[in-house]
Amino acid sequence: TFSAGMAKEGLIPFCNIYSSFAQRSFDQIIHDVCLARYHVIFCLDRAGLVGEDGATHQGAFDLAYLRIIPNLIVAAPLNEHYLQHLMYTAYKGQDGPMAIRYPRGKGSCIDWQVEPEVLPIGKGRILSEGNSHVAILSLGAIGVEVQKAIGSLRKAEEACPTHYDMVFLKPLDEELLKEIAQKYNTLITVEDGCLTGGFGSAVGEALNKLEWQGKLVSLGIPDEFIPHGTVAEQKEYCGIDAKMIASTIRSLTGGTSSKED
Repeated sequence: TFSAGMAKEGLIPFCNIYSSFAQRSFDQIIHDVCLARYHVIFCLDRAGLVGEDGATHQGAFDLAYLRIIPNLIVAAPLNEHYLQHLMYTAYKGQDGPMAIRYPRGKGSCIDWQVEPEVLPIGKGRILSEGNSHVAILSLGAIGVEVQKAIGSLRKAEEACPTHYDMVFLKPLDEELLKEIAQKYNTLITVEDGCLTGGFGSAVGEALNKLEWQGKLVSLGIPDEFIPHGTVAEQKEYCGIDAKMIASTIRSLTGGTSSKED
């Protein structure tokens, strides 16, 4: 609400808050910021699994509860480079409310510095070409685990999916999704958020509008409060670490390529 007041006076506030704490502000996000479409940027730290911070701090629900709010852009960066791009885009590339969610922990880039760029709102990107009938769509930093999984499959000379980083949950890149649906009959979504109402649900809704007849498998946080443990242990428990993602890919490809490399 304080950020909304600042935005009303012409400032561009970055409202930094834990994902789990933003749950308590749901009504304020809707009525004080998004209804008036104020230029407030929500920076949601500790989104997804938080390990030793405990069940009260799991940022499992932000994707699901934010995507239903009108006027709000929702994005998640793959790494430090895209975090900087999205922060810059939220400031320079649009003029309404925007939420950027990112996890607790360390980054994945050794050379983390980059010249920030304004990204096109609601546009995803292809990260790597595969050699199978499967495509895998990720949102946010969990895409690093997907990259590791694909790397292990390539090293073992097994079938690999094409990997897309969707970048934005809302607006979802439905144009890219239509292209993907036309090329692949099996899709996997991966998110570090609750499966109920989250990224996989959004993709499923979009595919339903396209009357897509393929197979969709969604990986994420199940409908339960996740037991205490390290982030790595919790990812394994939820089936979204590199090893478990690779196992899911194998089960869908049969471990063999269905087209020429």
